[in-house]
Amino acid sequence: MQYRRLGRSGLRVSTLSLGSWVTYHNQVDTGQAVEMMATAFDAGINFFDNAEVYAGGKSETIMGAALKQLAWPRLNYVVSTKFFWGLDRNGDAVNRKDTLNRKYLMQAMDGSLRRMQLEHIDLIYCHRPDPHTPIEETVWAMSDLITQGKALYWGTSEWPAADIRAAWEIAERHHLHKPLMEQPQYHLFHRKRVEQEYARLYGDLGLSLTTWSPLASGLLTGKYQAGIPEGSRGAMENMAFLRDGLTHAAKNEAVAKLQPIAAELGGSLAQLALAWVAKNPNVSTVITGASKLAQLQQNLGALALLDKLTPEVMARIDALTAPLAE
Repeated sequence: MQYRRLGRSGLRVSTLSLGSWVTYHNQVDTGQAVEMMATAFDAGINFFDNAEVYAGGKSETIMGAALKQLAWPRLNYVVSTKFFWGLDRNGDAVNRKDTLNRKYLMQAMDGSLRRMQLEHIDLIYCHRPDPHTPIEETVWAMSDLITQGKALYWGTSEWPAADIRAAWEIAERHHLHKPLMEQPQYHLFHRKRVEQEYARLYGDLGLSLTTWSPLASGLLTGKYQAGIPEGSRGAMENMAFLRDGLTHAAKNEAVAKLQPIAAELGGSLAQLALAWVAKNPNVSTVITGASKLAQLQQNLGALALLDKLTPEVMARIDALTAPLAE
């Protein structure tokens, strides 16, 4: 395993990490989580990603129970969660969903700590921007959570570059804890935000990325070239919003043309896609997901392709995928 610094901090995270979106509770129970997290840890993965909203809080509960069973030294792993959506999706409590106000953040933090059975969470994120709460209020609240010892670092997820810069400048001005990392979607067909919008932030602010969906929800494994297979993520009713993208004809055609390149490098399509994301020097860690142990084990092979992604190979990959990227 390789390790990279998270932004300008001294914290080092594994180049590949393991996330829980979609899988925990929906496809993975506590026993399976223990098995996969142990396999990941043994392979050198030290970062495990979560969010309050995943499976309505049950994902955090499963990960917390798994961590308790695994009983690793707390210094040996990094765990995250994210706040914004809230858990009361169908209720009328206006300060409990779609917000980053101080009241919500303080109480959401305590809820995540209880579910994860932890005294602190290493990384906390603002899961989406909140146009209705002043950024200054959010920055103060996130910084205070770190000062209180409930979290160690904070960052954003899917925030516009202008908002990230504004948050950083507020923290700088008031000597608060600055946002350290951003968690954007990033893969071969979704790259403009990472490669263009955020371009100035890496050098100016020291921003680094903990990216999600490196396989485009499975599109980049090649499994959707003939439609939606039974038991796949695209077949899940709560993931129906992904189907148009997964069956996109031109993208699936490009995926088929990537297959020979992956084979030349001695890897699978999924490994090629993961390695491509990890090749970006601004990416601290690539968050992977798996519903089965075999998927996790295959994903771990992606690191063997990193050095094989020469400028010539990268150009061939870009010729097939960049014209279709958002």
